[in-house]
Amino acid sequence: MAEKADVVETVKQGYAFDGAALELGALLIDGTPEPEAAVRIPLGMMNRHGLVAGATGTGKTKTLQLMAEQLSAAGVAVFAADVKGDLSGISQPGAGGDKLLARTKAIGQDWTATGFPTEFYALGGQGTGIPIRATITSFGPVLLSKVLGLNDVQESSLGLIFHYADKAGLTLLDLKDLRAVIQHLTSDEGKADLKDLGGLSAATAGVILRALIGFADQGAEAFFGEPEFDTADLLQQRDGKGVISLLELPNLQDRPALFSTFLMWLLADLYHDLPEVGDVDKPKLVFFFDEAHLLFNDASKAFLDSIAQTVRLIRSKGVGVFFVTQTPKDVPDAVLAQLGSRVQHQLRAHTPNDAKALKATVSTFPSSSYDLGEVLTQLGIGEAIVTVMNESGAPTPVAWTRLRAPQSLMAPASAEQLTATVQASPNNAKYSETVDRESAYEILAAKVQAGAEQAAAEEQAKEQAKPEPESRPRAQKPEKSMVEQVIGSTAFKQFARTAGREIVRGLFGAARRK
Repeated sequence: MAEKADVVETVKQGYAFDGAALELGALLIDGTPEPEAAVRIPLGMMNRHGLVAGATGTGKTKTLQLMAEQLSAAGVAVFAADVKGDLSGISQPGAGGDKLLARTKAIGQDWTATGFPTEFYALGGQGTGIPIRATITSFGPVLLSKVLGLNDVQESSLGLIFHYADKAGLTLLDLKDLRAVIQHLTSDEGKADLKDLGGLSAATAGVILRALIGFADQGAEAFFGEPEFDTADLLQQRDGKGVISLLELPNLQDRPALFSTFLMWLLADLYHDLPEVGDVDKPKLVFFFDEAHLLFNDASKAFLDSIAQTVRLIRSKGVGVFFVTQTPKDVPDAVLAQLGSRVQHQLRAHTPNDAKALKATVSTFPSSSYDLGEVLTQLGIGEAIVTVMNESGAPTPVAWTRLRAPQSLMAPASAEQLTATVQASPNNAKYSETVDRESAYEILAAKVQAGAEQAAAEEQAKEQAKPEPESRPRAQKPEKSMVEQVIGSTAFKQFARTAGREIVRGLFGAARRK
């Protein structure tokens, strides 16, 4: 380490910004905080993305809470996945105490118990929160393939199925709609429809159908349907404060790919809907992507390329993305290179894999006077190694930092408080009741029913008009299948011509009907 005075002065100058900033904490030297050397992040750089990393139990969630509070106070909306339910206390004023106040005083923090405006969401309403749903059509084939664990060939086939449904005007709202279309495309009529597009093998269709059955058995039916969540509802303010939207993720271990991919859909949808704003004084929204490694596990190159593209482009829409995970090694290089701010909590080196991750983490930081390979294993809870992007776009000096304490409750809110907040929200009335409007499955079923009744009436009329047979009657010609009758109907063809034009797909093949 350089001389103490030199280090303090370097950090003071490196983190002295002209504009508004988030206060992270104070420089720590030999276990003693230096309040005059404040460590901060420029508010205008929060849409340049970042990484919060560290081993389990080292304080990542509290860092996220600290940043979300200050963003809200600055009028910036925040979205975060609340994996363990620990963040719900952000809606309530914090609980003080001598120990807490001694810590905050030592780092120069003027601590005041404060709660922040919060909305609680739950995927498909599974948990305590306003239900968030997406339609299968808007989710798109690329994200759905990731959730289902399909290989490249199967993903390509699923893309063909979506393409056909888009052009035929078969709206895919939920899983039963998608199953109905796949079953049609393996019928004789469906095979002819796909003749010029390469066709869909029965084996591949069978794999996808079986994957959908397993997916539904995990409870995924609840996540797809209407009313579809409008991501504009994440960009709210109340009394000048940005609303913090928390998405509860119950039973994460049962459906890790679904949860992480659903978060990616939210980002892609935001990119699709928000206008370009370029560089702004402060972002519209900061999106904290917790358990980020789940998104990248077993992802195809095309999927990773789409993530990198989304992260790169969404900055110009005024949205910042912070990935929260254990080590930078969890994040692909193409994404990691775009993350301007780093808050690295303690890492452990108990195994060869840990040592490898530690070495990789050290290599991602700018050069400094620290022996980061040693320091990163010595950090205490609530301490981190920090470097951010300054207002000129250059990295700030690497600083061993004692982080500030959140001003909201550092524990889960009570069940009664959560329920009251959800029931009082206007968004609850907007999204709580499931809607099952006419879509692919219902259109086919309704028209088949009508066609079957008409066919039965015509057959009865013919039978009544026939003379009594003198010999054994000929076997009747088999009726057309349900899908064959519907697809061949004039009404259906007219519907396909008009509705099929409305689908436009973008990143990840995601789409929204406007």
